Amino acid sequence: MAFVTHQFLRSMSSTKSQAIKHVAVIGGGLMGAGIAQVAATTGHTVILVDQADDILKKSLKKIGDSIGRISKKKFIDKPEAAAEFVQQTLQRISTCTDSASAVHSTDLVIEAIVENIDVKHELFKKLDKFASEKTIFVSNTSSLPITEIANATTRQDRFGGLHFFNPVPLMKLVEVVQSPMTNQQTFESLMNFSKALGKRPVACKDTPGFIVNRLLVPYMMEAVRLHERGHGSKEDIDVAMKLGAGYPMGPFELLDYVGLDTGKFIIDGWHKMDPDNPLFTPSALLNKLVSEGKLGKKTGEGFYKYS
Repeated sequence: MAFVTHQFLRSMSSTKSQAIKHVAVIGGGLMGAGIAQVAATTGHTVILVDQADDILKKSLKKIGDSIGRISKKKFIDKPEAAAEFVQQTLQRISTCTDSASAVHSTDLVIEAIVENIDVKHELFKKLDKFASEKTIFVSNTSSLPITEIANATTRQDRFGGLHFFNPVPLMKLVEVVQSPMTNQQTFESLMNFSKALGKRPVACKDTPGFIVNRLLVPYMMEAVRLHERGHGSKEDIDVAMKLGAGYPMGPFELLDYVGLDTGKFIIDGWHKMDPDNPLFTPSALLNKLVSEGKLGKKTGEGFYKYS
């Protein structure tokens, strides 16, 4: 009852969306660093959090290198302005290995850690104790249910999804996920924040894969099944989709780029949630390649070989 009362009081306290100026990004990997970079570039104060200082040093170097490339294009023939842009952006980013202290007074917490529901539950349960009641929590998950992640906290009304796409500085889309418990004020704050980052947000409900992956993953899996049935070679299927549908990559090329282990992880999770849905049927061929360590471009071989 106390939880419902707290949510009710928060919903009645204000109908205006919350301005987000300070952001805590949990996870200094590829996605977390990219999110931190974009937030800092657009004038937000950012604290980037990970478990070890050496990880954070690597993250800052990647961010610095990326901002350097962007500044050279942004300020052509103006090296001093480019250098100032890099310096000012990096000054907005601090790092920390203590997630509890990092979220104490932030407006928004963005989680970008491993796609493991138990690990996410543990993290958010901890952060929920230290963050301000007004702080909004979001996950950058690409496939796990936002509602299930939010259940580890007492702020389901102030919990949503912000699914960025890789590489974050270049990809314009952000899927803003509103669970059945996410209040309208939180949703509008996340939409406005995404726009402030220079992104194009789309509203999503908390369904498997949201919009992009809900369409993309079954498409890739059906291509694999088509090949498994002997109805087309992987090469011909890729060519057909590129030349016939105008896709920049064929489904097998895309799976190799994304990572076969990632594809398997997503489809296995969806199949567990909805085993009767034919779109979520696992692939024996995909399982075999993953078991052999052939995960795509990152291992040098997946459906294709890479030198």
